[in-house]
Amino acid sequence: MADIAVIFGGPSPEHDVSILTGLQAARALERSGGPRIRALYWTKTGEWFDVDPAAEAESFLEGVPRNAAPLQLVVGPGGGFAERGGRLGRGKPVDVDVAVVCCHGGPGEDGSLQAALDLAGVRYTGPTASGAALGMDKLAFGALVAGAGLPSLPRLALTRDLEEVSFPGPYIVKPRFGGSSIGIDVVEDLATARHRLSDNPHLRAGAVLEPYRPDLFDLQVAVRTWPAVEVSAVERPLRSTSGADILDYRDKYVAGEGMAAAPRELPADIPPALRDRIVEAALAVVRLVGVRGVARIDVLSDGADECNVNEVNTIPGSLARYLWVEPEVPFATLLGDLVAEARARPTHEYSARGADGSVLRSAGSIAAKLG
Repeated sequence: MADIAVIFGGPSPEHDVSILTGLQAARALERSGGPRIRALYWTKTGEWFDVDPAAEAESFLEGVPRNAAPLQLVVGPGGGFAERGGRLGRGKPVDVDVAVVCCHGGPGEDGSLQAALDLAGVRYTGPTASGAALGMDKLAFGALVAGAGLPSLPRLALTRDLEEVSFPGPYIVKPRFGGSSIGIDVVEDLATARHRLSDNPHLRAGAVLEPYRPDLFDLQVAVRTWPAVEVSAVERPLRSTSGADILDYRDKYVAGEGMAAAPRELPADIPPALRDRIVEAALAVVRLVGVRGVARIDVLSDGADECNVNEVNTIPGSLARYLWVEPEVPFATLLGDLVAEARARPTHEYSARGADGSVLRSAGSIAAKLG
């Protein structure tokens, strides 16, 4: 029987959190029995290693754990993971049935890894390449949500030449591509927001500007798409510091178990009508983005009437296992269903149907076309 691989790490600011999620998933899959579990560690510099799935987080403090075996990811027909080859080329293939993707942020969650796995012919869990890219792009996702008529706060691209904004300050400045509150600033005016483009390294790939609403707080809900679309309980994550502007990275992850150990109110103490609106919005996001696997939808609310869709996290911390209390879904079941979906609903199959040579036969001389 082919192995189940758990992929984690990657060249991302959320590298460490990804390790926690991956080790949790590998340990839970091993305990549930079945195929052999391989833990595939993607380093900060983009290298691949086969590591002990029973490793602890501290094993990664200095980089690659001891006794790790180097691997390579090969794209193309017959591709996949393989032992790193020497002078004679490719090493022995690693027989992987499904890869459970536990990468947060960066190329592990923006569609890059997903596209590589598609080209390599590796079945995997979580979002497709296009779904991951859309979920990571806050500007595109915000435009999609607004265009669909879902409630949301205004959001626009922040550039150095932006002179006018249709909504008043103060503002939140966010990386256009990123997550986990990394690189987010609250500023008083547009001039300060533009200045942050030079000072904040997380904004180099692009930034978005939104109104800062101190009267709103975060509410989050998970969705899963196999064996059927299902919505979890709604949680209210709690801020560690009273009066903090936003729910920050430390609130989410510093407790040591990823999002699973973060302080929260679960289920959130909100009116039933508000929960219904959040669930309705979450299901709409599932359809719009084409959510696959387990995702988390975050909204901003006043706890009474407002329910503004904020973002979708297509590979949430700890795979959002902590949210499945109503209905209750054990972590092993959640992982087993992710694997089953990867087997039954592959992400993409490339085809050259339609490329029958007729265009080439009638093309004539390339030199003539250039002239």
